[in-house]
Amino acid sequence: MDFSKADNKVARKLFEVALQRELKKEMQLFSEILDQWKTQQPEDNRDDYYKIFTAVKDFDKHIARRYDGLRNSWFLGTITALLVEKIITADDLGDFSEEAKGEISKSLKFREVNQL
Repeated sequence: MDFSKADNKVARKLFEVALQRELKKEMQLFSEILDQWKTQQPEDNRDDYYKIFTAVKDFDKHIARRYDGLRNSWFLGTITALLVEKIITADDLGDFSEEAKGEISKSLKFREVNQL
């Protein structure tokens, strides 16, 4: 399903909201890694550096896969995944047309029925 131009604009705004939520959550994880390092004050800092480096690198790959180069034909699947992962909620879908909301609902039900 391709979204209408109006729904396309809503989706793009929603992706920015979702991105900001994911960034905030992951920045808190990075902070926890650094707080643990500060508390432990190890003599060898390589392991802790590797933890933060790996966390940032893995998250960067995730963000790039999810948000970079999104096409209209991928919007439904991306929104469904964001809902499943609880990054966005049903309340965030309020500005979509009824048709788009219906397609999103069908996609969620399909995933649920097929245990995807």
